[in-house]
Amino acid sequence: MAKLAFGLNMSLDGYVDHDRFAPDPVLFRHFIGQVRRETASVYGRRMYEIMVYWDEDQPGWDDAEREYAEAWRAQPKYVVSRTLNAVGPNATLISDNVEAELRRLKADIEGEISITGPQIAYSLTPLIDEYQIYLHPVVLGTGTPMFPGPRPPLRLTGTDRIGESVIRLTYVPT
Repeated sequence: MAKLAFGLNMSLDGYVDHDRFAPDPVLFRHFIGQVRRETASVYGRRMYEIMVYWDEDQPGWDDAEREYAEAWRAQPKYVVSRTLNAVGPNATLISDNVEAELRRLKADIEGEISITGPQIAYSLTPLIDEYQIYLHPVVLGTGTPMFPGPRPPLRLTGTDRIGESVIRLTYVPT
């Protein structure tokens, strides 16, 4: 049975915004390794539309960006959306019976399935086995909250410093 893990970069005041802070080179290498280790990823429409950037090579990419793109393209992706009609390569669209489909996916495969995007994670809270919060020393003041609604009580199971300024906090539901 697979583990469903929700993880994102978060500011000190609880917001996510890929345009307002980015991973340093050490954290970016960590994410390359993580994508390689994961069995699959689940995206909501908005996060998938951001991540589809990695489907096509971009001018000016460095070696790490090309490496991340290669790992991302190889990973199976499941996109939850009622508005999209199609998704890109190595992606499967889920538009109905989302919770049942994710339960089936968790039961049918081994490894870790990442869930990326605060809204989709909130809608699938009962299925999430682990939370991985990459805490950045940035205060945004506004934006998309990491947790748009209540979560079950959580227990801290690990902390890791990654790079110069990021701490990954790992929690599981109690």
